Amino acid sequence: MEELGEDIEIRNYLKEPPTYEELENLLTMLNAVPLDIIRQKEALFKELYEGKHLTHQEWIKAMIEHPVLIERPIVVKGNRAVVGRPPARIRELL
Repeated sequence: MEELGEDIEIRNYLKEPPTYEELENLLTMLNAVPLDIIRQKEALFKELYEGKHLTHQEWIKAMIEHPVLIERPIVVKGNRAVVGRPPARIRELL
């Protein structure tokens, strides 16, 4: 993003987890449901959540409690967002 001349702010949400409201807003911008941004190959996911059927709200609470589960990077610009994998998706947003 810096190569494209974009001003960026990096938020390390492993150290500063997002709030419930922030995750709801992010999901709206992504037009996604919680499982769309959960790292399902993450060991913690497999250990605690694989095969479980949680509600929308319960998945969000799980991401707040265990931010390592949140897919990264997620790039936000204005009122739109993309999961930056593959990186070409970031260019589409910008």
